[in-house]
Amino acid sequence: MKAQRILLPYNFSPNDQKALAFVIRTFGAMEDAEVTLFHAFTPISEIEASDHQSATAKLKRRLSYLTEELTEREMALQDVRQHLINEGFDKDKVRYVFKSRKGEIAAAIIDQTQETPYDVIVLNHKSGKVTRFFTGSVFNKVVTALQDITVCIVS
Repeated sequence: MKAQRILLPYNFSPNDQKALAFVIRTFGAMEDAEVTLFHAFTPISEIEASDHQSATAKLKRRLSYLTEELTEREMALQDVRQHLINEGFDKDKVRYVFKSRKGEIAAAIIDQTQETPYDVIVLNHKSGKVTRFFTGSVFNKVVTALQDITVCIVS
């Protein structure tokens, strides 16, 4: 059987936990399953100005905090990777992509599928109004933009 290449966009929400559990239940028994955890974040801008200005100093402290938060997010994504390995996935077949994005998250997911081919994308569905399913949602944009990829929606 051909290896299943799975992309799991992950943003640390409770719905992402459900999607992770789905991946473990559905693909955990497959020896050749390859899972890529994907997290795209908004880049943090650098501030270049003298430190003696109080507003600039406050902004620099805030940016420092945000940088630390991003580091913690990447470590948390590594923990999710380790969780998949602990659940039986081969450590050489579980990887993560942690990168900055310029636009919408849907565009970042689509770009990732163009960089690396996947067989399955597992997305979560934010509970709420049914109309959200058809308007402006991440998975709606992903589904309409991609071909020859199975998209699983976990809610």
